[in-house]
Amino acid sequence: MLRLGLLLLIVPVIVLMGVYFWELGDVRECTLSGGYWDYHDGVCRDTPQPFVSWLERYPLLVNGGMLLSVLGVVLCMVGLYVKKR
Repeated sequence: MLRLGLLLLIVPVIVLMGVYFWELGDVRECTLSGGYWDYHDGVCRDTPQPFVSWLERYPLLVNGGMLLSVLGVVLCMVGLYVKKR
């Protein structure tokens, strides 16, 4: 149970960070070339675009990842609390 808890605690955070930094690379490339990133469509535009947060664009990914991490913490606590037979 402890291994599953650690897996659920760590993997969602790494996936969220990976997806975030992947998009950040595209945003930086667009900004450095003189464009404006359209967060809603995920493309580079010539006109300024409003910022749209991650929570508005990917609510299932963000909330689901955090819920899995909390479940991982609970499983870790149970795994550490229960004595091995």
